[in-house]
Amino acid sequence: MRKALLLFEDKTRYPDGAVLEMRLWRLPETDTERAHGLKYSLYYGKDGKRPVGYDNERGKGDHRHYGDREGPYAFTTPEQLVADFLADVERERSKQ
Repeated sequence: MRKALLLFEDKTRYPDGAVLEMRLWRLPETDTERAHGLKYSLYYGKDGKRPVGYDNERGKGDHRHYGDREGPYAFTTPEQLVADFLADVERERSKQ
């Protein structure tokens, strides 16, 4: 069985203790949940809480977490995924 290939990984620690982590993998095969052939985990959190997250965990497909809400995410491109995530992170950070 072939493994997923890590395409991108980045981690940022903010001075206030918040952490931003992004990982994106190319899957060896596509499936109905991940027709784009990618697996991703984008996380922003602080003090054990995740105010912003995007992922495509099996059984849930492409979705995002924002505050207490979880909903579908309309994946188009990896670049747009990262841009949308970072925009949500900036919106969250501006609340502080």
